[in-house]
Amino acid sequence: MKAVIQCGGRGSRLMPYTMVLPKPLMPVGSRPVLELLIGWLCRNGISEVIITTGYLGCLIKTLFGDGSKWGIDITYTDEVEPLGTIGPLSLLRDVLDEPFVVMNGDVLTDLNLARMIDFHARMDASVTIATIARQTKLDFGVLEGPPNGRIQGFREKPCLTHHVSMGVYFLQPDVIRHIPRGMPFGFDDLILRLLSLKAKVVSYRHDGLWLDIGRVEDFKKAQELPWNDLPPAYEAIQEFAEAALV
Repeated sequence: MKAVIQCGGRGSRLMPYTMVLPKPLMPVGSRPVLELLIGWLCRNGISEVIITTGYLGCLIKTLFGDGSKWGIDITYTDEVEPLGTIGPLSLLRDVLDEPFVVMNGDVLTDLNLARMIDFHARMDASVTIATIARQTKLDFGVLEGPPNGRIQGFREKPCLTHHVSMGVYFLQPDVIRHIPRGMPFGFDDLILRLLSLKAKVVSYRHDGLWLDIGRVEDFKKAQELPWNDLPPAYEAIQEFAEAALV
């Protein structure tokens, strides 16, 4: 099975650090995020990875090469101009001819990929989106009731819970035909288009670990995790030289 890791973004939320390193090469401990991702994919049975590159993509190619160090086949695409969060798949129409995984290059998770793929097959879905519950704390007191009427309740800086996309997806290959060539196209654009066509888009809930390294708060949390105590599916392969980022 193939997986596409999207690594073309500029990582603006982590500026100024991403002025010298692309976001997937930001270090977690002594290893780059992308190495942990590739290790996780290997443990989940993925044999071929396609990395979409753009901003500072030459550094990613130099560090990871053809993937032989990890026993996995890595190839690359190049974005001459930014193509958005899902637009790079338009470059792979002739390559992705079977169901495949797509994920952002700044995600760390212990998601069981095999269970998600089995769920996708049982649901007979076009797209399955991995989701997780996240709380957002508002900085304001919230009034309940009409804007020009009697107040019925009050909540001081409440926490709201939503199920959010983890940036990990499983797609049928025919979905790619809905992605236009040569222009920016977001994942939100794709989902709205599929929903308008009555395509079956489903969510798969994950209750474990998920960090979005592009967020400063999650990047800091990642540095505090006891990596040696994580389950084997999440351990990176040890052969990668720590000096690569020096």
